[in-house]
Amino acid sequence: MPRPSKLSPERGGARTRLLEAACDLIRERGFAATSVDDLCKKAEVTKGAFFHQFGSKEALGVAAADFWAETTSAFFHSAPYHLPPDPLDRVLAYVAFRRAIISGSAAEYTCLAGTLVQEVFAASPPIRDACCRSIFGHTATLEADIEAARQDRGVTGNWTAESLARHTQTVIQGGFVLAKAGNDPALARESLDHLDRYIRCLFDLPEEPRP
Repeated sequence: MPRPSKLSPERGGARTRLLEAACDLIRERGFAATSVDDLCKKAEVTKGAFFHQFGSKEALGVAAADFWAETTSAFFHSAPYHLPPDPLDRVLAYVAFRRAIISGSAAEYTCLAGTLVQEVFAASPPIRDACCRSIFGHTATLEADIEAARQDRGVTGNWTAESLARHTQTVIQGGFVLAKAGNDPALARESLDHLDRYIRCLFDLPEEPRP
């Protein structure tokens, strides 16, 4: 997934530079291992500027999760998976798109909110809640297409559009964990392949041949 700094046309002021640095460094090292000094050095700002903007490292963590949600929302809003006229095709195109952007190092393709919440969910409720807003906010963007696909195809069952949307994120975030553990992004792409098969089974579609 592109870094927020790649989504911004200009480098911006101290606050934006610190948030961009946080998105990079936390995905690379984790929250605890990323010091205020590290953030200031990468953002090319003083510690005085850091504490003027955020007051604490925890406040920076909350702001970074919100910044991640804002910038990645713009990225996903303009992504090509919205183009197919059929809602089920859009859902499958979303899965294919998520698979396609898994490349490079783990710090480049993993989710800041997922990385953060795994580390601090118990230690920092404010950061946990910000990560929750980010992850579940993105999840909600899938629900309309899933429900429209259910209605169009007359699919019933003991599941909802909301639960399937959440499951997509379970697979994606879990795939990132496996890819980190195995140091291999192919493990995350494999998880997305299985998600594609699962959705096709729910909607009684044949599996697409894969190269």
